[in-house]
Amino acid sequence: MYAAERPISAAEAQKLFQPIAQTSVLVLAVSGGPDSTALLFLAARWRAARKRKEPRLVAVTVDHGLRPQSGEEARSVGRLARRLGVAHRIVRWRGKKPRTGLQEAARAARYRLLADAARKAKADHILTAHTLDDQAETVLMRMSRGSGITGLCGMRDVAQLPLSFSARQRRLLLVRPLIGVPKARLIATLRRAGIAYADDASNRDPRFARARLRDVMPALAREGLDAARIASLARRLQRAEGALERAVDDASAHLSERAWSDAEPVVLDAKGFFLLPAEIALRLLARAITRLGDEGALRLGKLETLYEALASARAKERMRRTLAGALVTLGGARLTVERAPPRSPR
Repeated sequence: MYAAERPISAAEAQKLFQPIAQTSVLVLAVSGGPDSTALLFLAARWRAARKRKEPRLVAVTVDHGLRPQSGEEARSVGRLARRLGVAHRIVRWRGKKPRTGLQEAARAARYRLLADAARKAKADHILTAHTLDDQAETVLMRMSRGSGITGLCGMRDVAQLPLSFSARQRRLLLVRPLIGVPKARLIATLRRAGIAYADDASNRDPRFARARLRDVMPALAREGLDAARIASLARRLQRAEGALERAVDDASAHLSERAWSDAEPVVLDAKGFFLLPAEIALRLLARAITRLGDEGALRLGKLETLYEALASARAKERMRRTLAGALVTLGGARLTVERAPPRSPR
């Protein structure tokens, strides 16, 4: 475990960036706040110490245009990047901003703009500065929303960016090298290096759920539920998630009549499906619906309701339901999932 406020040494940084040391270009998402500024500094110091000139570093600042000072903060990142010998780009979120769901929309815009910047830089990796504290807050937020095991796994240290953010680049990886590092250590690193950073007041705005959770974290820590303990829970659930997904792979291979494709229905042996443990059956059903449906994200609560209805209808061997743009049919010995027909206009 890291000491709470000890700066990150060059040797530690080398270990943090080692998994991506063989890449040719890295895009760094740098907003100008303490976490991302530390990411920029640590990555630049690490690259400067290497004998190889690669990877090339490109810092990208997304100016959402939501605060009057955002433009100057973006330019400040550019000045620091030049001092550190790192290329810098500013990209802007243009157009009308939504009145509701602003943070979610801003996040989606951020990843779309970062993906576009990565494509232009010919990079396959985007590095973000998510910390141990961010991981704990994410797990608590998802817990408050009733997430299942997958959601409570939190953020992965490496994940593939969804194609909705990067339609032109099919394999773009999101890397979080600082996900196991407390925020306090990043601030201590910047203080020792004499590097200033921006303070975004919206991070303390009680209108936003993450800010409210941040306020209760000290009280939770006093009861033993600190960021490190919550992050440890997430790591253990990630381990369980891997085992569950392997079991779903086996169930799919055993129960499917034919190989899955995006063009043909998924046909499962109904008897075998209902003999599966509920968690495995839910995940197998979710895979099929996600593959063939076309109406957005599949919600766990609705999936559970559908599964319970299928289990209740098993004796009748007949049922049809739609969910997330997929048509699920229980008929005799088969459970079929296919693309739902277009909705009739009202």
